[in-house]
Amino acid sequence: MCLAIPAKVVHLRDDGLADVELEGVVKEVSLDLVDGVGVGDFVIVHVGYALAKLDPVEAEKTLKLFAEMGEAALQQGAAQ
Repeated sequence: MCLAIPAKVVHLRDDGLADVELEGVVKEVSLDLVDGVGVGDFVIVHVGYALAKLDPVEAEKTLKLFAEMGEAALQQGAAQ
């Protein structure tokens, strides 16, 4: 199973790379597979590559859903 997550571009580098941020964690990713990405854009990230640009509203919805699922898993684990 693969999981790709939305992350916000916080810095563009000259070498086709960008820094993206998710929940305070900044990671370096390749932009080789996506055109027209700028600071502030959301991208779908999988294993160090941005795969596509994502609408900011959809990105926020997805991140909220991930947070809710994580919280539910924690609560379920605490109840057992």
